[in-house]
Amino acid sequence: MSFHPSYLHLVFPDTQFEAWLYGRASRDPKKRGDSVEDQLSNGRDLCHANNWHIADEFMDLNLSASRHATRARDDFEELLAAIEETPSKPGVIRIVVAFEASRYYRDLDAYVRLRRACMEAGVLLCYKGTVYDLSLPEDRKATAMDAVTAESEADDIRDRNLRTAARTAAAGDPHGRLLFGYIRDYETVNGQLRCVGQRENEKTGPYVYRSLVHIDQGRSVASLIRWLNSEDSAARADGMPWTTRNVRLMLLNRAYLGERRNGGEWKQATWPAIKGLETPEGRALFNRVTAKLTDPGRRTQRGSEPAHLMSGIGLCGPCGDHAILRPNPNKGGRDRGGKPRRGEAPSIHCKEKKDTSIREDWLDAYVEEALIAWFRDKSKAMAALVPNDSDVEGRVNAAQRRINAFEEQLASARALAEDFDDDTGQFKLSAESLASMEQRLLPRMEAERKKLREVTGVSPLLLSLLSAANPDVVWNGAPEEDGRPAVPALTLDQKREVIRKVVTVRLWKASSPGARGIEDGRVTLAFFGEPGFRDRPLRAPASVPARADAPGAGAGTR
Repeated sequence: MSFHPSYLHLVFPDTQFEAWLYGRASRDPKKRGDSVEDQLSNGRDLCHANNWHIADEFMDLNLSASRHATRARDDFEELLAAIEETPSKPGVIRIVVAFEASRYYRDLDAYVRLRRACMEAGVLLCYKGTVYDLSLPEDRKATAMDAVTAESEADDIRDRNLRTAARTAAAGDPHGRLLFGYIRDYETVNGQLRCVGQRENEKTGPYVYRSLVHIDQGRSVASLIRWLNSEDSAARADGMPWTTRNVRLMLLNRAYLGERRNGGEWKQATWPAIKGLETPEGRALFNRVTAKLTDPGRRTQRGSEPAHLMSGIGLCGPCGDHAILRPNPNKGGRDRGGKPRRGEAPSIHCKEKKDTSIREDWLDAYVEEALIAWFRDKSKAMAALVPNDSDVEGRVNAAQRRINAFEEQLASARALAEDFDDDTGQFKLSAESLASMEQRLLPRMEAERKKLREVTGVSPLLLSLLSAANPDVVWNGAPEEDGRPAVPALTLDQKREVIRKVVTVRLWKASSPGARGIEDGRVTLAFFGEPGFRDRPLRAPASVPARADAPGAGAGTR
C-alpha cells in the first residue's frame, strides 16, 4: 500500500531515509531551469520536513519524456544507473522523489525500466506527496495506472500540437521556434497569450541580410561566423555561439523571404520578408547564395580558412584535371621549432604524384597579373561572362517579377479552391480548374527560375571587376589619395572565388631542374568560355593528352 511521507518512519522504524531528487521540463529553450528548480525545491522541502537526507539531484532541461521524444534524457539514465549500481547500506532505505509521475515518464517503457530498477534495489518511489513500495502488487498497479494516464496525456498534447501546426501552416502563420532576426507580437485571449504575428527585429534583422551579402561577395562562412560572434547585437536568443551549422540554416531558410513551408512546399506567409529581400534583387541575392552553398561540387575548408591563393584550385597538367595543387609542407613555411626556414621559398606542387612544383609567389603573381589584364579587356570579359552584353540587373528583375506573379496567381487560385460558397454550394474554383492552372503555370515558373539561376551566376563580385575602370584597384586596393577614400583590397576568399569562376590554371613540368621564373607554357590559363576551362576539378582521374609544347614534355624533371 502507498504511504504518506509523514508516516514512513512508523512503517519502517529505526530506519534512516536517503533521497534522490529528479526534475524535468519538456520546454526550456533558454535552459534557465526555472520549472525544474521549482520541482527540486518542492522535493527539498519534502525531504527536510521528513528528515530525509538528500544524496543527489538529477535534472533534464528542455527534454520530452514521451515515446515521441527524439533526444535521450541523460540525467534520467544516470538516475537509473545510480539506483542499480549504488550498494545498499544497513539501516538505510533510499527514495526517489519527483514532483509528479509525468516528470519521471510519459512513456510506459520508461516506467517499466524505473519500476524494475526500484524493485530489484529495494528503492521506494515518491511523487505527488505519496510514497510507493514497488515490491507490493497494489503499489505497482497504482503507479502503472498513473503511467498509463501520463502517456495518454502526452499523446493528447502531441495531437493538439500537430493540429495547431497544421492549422497555422495552412494559414501561413508563424509557429514553433522564433527565427533569428524576427520578433513576435502577442495578445491575451481567454487569459492565455496567443501569437498574432511576427515582424523583423530592428536590432537583429539586418544581420540576416548582411550575412547573405557577405557570402554573395565571395567571403567565407568561417569569416562570417567570426564576424557574427564578435557582434554583441548579433547574439542568438538561446545564448549559443554561431557555428557552421546554424549559419547555413539561416542562410538557406526561405522563411526570411516571407515564406512558410506547408506540405513540402514553400508558400506566402503572413510575416514580411527581411528588409532587402522583399525586392526582386533581394530574392536574386538569396538564390545566388543558395546555389553557392548547395553546389555539390564546391570544395569547402574544414577547420580553418585557406591561407594560399591557388591551393585546391590550380590543376596539375600532366596528371589530369582531378589532380589539384597543394602547398608543399617541406618547402618554405616554418620548421618544427616554429622558426621560418631560410633560403627556401614556399612552393606549391601536385597533390597526386608531386611531379610538378613551382614557387608559390611566382604562380600567384602570374595568375593575378593575367586575371587583371583579362578584366581590363572589357569587351572580351563582358562577352564571356554576360552573354550578348545584356543588362544583367534588368534580366534578373524581369525574371523575378514573373516568378512572383506566377506564385501570387497560384496562391490566389489555391485560396479560391479552398473557399466554399454557401450560396452556390460549391467551391469558388473547382479542383479541375486548379489542377489545369498548376499544370500550365508550374513549368513556366520553373523555366523562369532556371533562367534566374543562369543570369545570377554573374555575382556582384565579378560585376565589380567588370565595371571597374581599373580592375587592379578593385583587386589590390588603393590608399587614400587627393581626398579620395582608401579602397580595400579583395580578401583572399574573394580572390579565390573570382579565380574559380573565371580561369582554370594548369601547371606543367619545368624544362630542367631548378629552372627559375616561369618559362613559356609552364603555366597555362583557360578563361571562362575558352576551351579547357573547368569550373571545378574532376572527382576521378581522366586521361589528359600530353602537350607537346609544354616545357619538359616527356621528361622526368620538374
